[in-house]
Amino acid sequence: MLVGVDFGKGGWFDAELEELALLATSAGDEPVARVTARRKAPDAALFVGSGKAEEIKALVAGTAAQGVIFDQALSPVQQRNLEQFLGVQVSDRTALILDIFGDRAQSHEGKLQVELARLQYLSTRLVRRWSHLERQRGGIGTRGGPGETQIELDRRMISERIKSVKARLEKVKKQRATQRRARLRRGTFKVSLVGYTNAGKSTLFNSLVKARSYAADQLFATLDTTTRGMWLEQAQTSVSLSDTVGFIRDLPHKLVEAFQATLSEAVDADLLLHVMDASSPVLQEQKEEVDRVLQDIGAGAVPQILVCNKLDRLEPSARPRQRVDVFEDRSGRQVTRVFVSALEGTGLEDLRGAIAARAAALHEPQTDNEPHPDGQSHLHALTDS
Repeated sequence: MLVGVDFGKGGWFDAELEELALLATSAGDEPVARVTARRKAPDAALFVGSGKAEEIKALVAGTAAQGVIFDQALSPVQQRNLEQFLGVQVSDRTALILDIFGDRAQSHEGKLQVELARLQYLSTRLVRRWSHLERQRGGIGTRGGPGETQIELDRRMISERIKSVKARLEKVKKQRATQRRARLRRGTFKVSLVGYTNAGKSTLFNSLVKARSYAADQLFATLDTTTRGMWLEQAQTSVSLSDTVGFIRDLPHKLVEAFQATLSEAVDADLLLHVMDASSPVLQEQKEEVDRVLQDIGAGAVPQILVCNKLDRLEPSARPRQRVDVFEDRSGRQVTRVFVSALEGTGLEDLRGAIAARAAALHEPQTDNEPHPDGQSHLHALTDS
């Protein structure tokens, strides 16, 4: 069962819980019911309040649901109370995303990053949820100090494991830094794909460099960064292109922190290809969320090209008259925008040309393109539709 609460603070609330349903499906769950509520603030004990909790409990019994997933983050106490009240397993958005990341990580680095995020999440959940944590251990010949409780022992073991994983990730960061310095010495122009999850980054990456990275119509299909060389005929030069992990609304802070090694590819890039799903009804909200995360990780000032993907999913009347124009964002910055269909190959030569122009101007003063002649913002038109 999926549950979402609208706190009405001007934030982005998914009233249909479509994104949560996609996350649940990606994790291997089958949504059987959806419940939404409105509150001014979370209930300290049950998050949704006792009345709504009773409604959820009845629906759980009626649908035989085996678990309840909340679209917002729950505190450890709220999660424990809800599980006791509802009689089924309760998870929140953070735990769901961590489960997906755990299943999808393939590389050694990716697995380390997910493990770190999971351990940091688990360290906040040790709130006597299980009876064995109430027993005390200690004394001569036992692990832990005299009178050390099981919960304290578990917390210390997790803390030690976190330190170990962080140390191993530091080695990975150093390796990546060495690789970046080598590319810098070669004068390689670095391009990174960023964007909201399921915007089509991996499909675009495969189309541009003829790679075989895993791509699927699901959230977080790929987590591990892949870098390939891409030859640009227009500039008669080769650039490096990196596919990075997708972003999502309310991406757990600890997860962003754990993926610093991967996200550093975006921070150190010369150019970001901000891939967006042009057919999404929440296109503008997704763009702003990606921009917010980029700002948080220190990549907000890296030059961008907006890549409006999935042009094939738009009705002919909604498609732009020109595939390349200039978009002025809310900060007043003018950004080159290219409309493409990575699946069909439409607009890819235009995108290569835009990248080549940036690569050629790497050592020249940055100049903005002239505004679109008709002054129309296709992005706003797509958002309105």
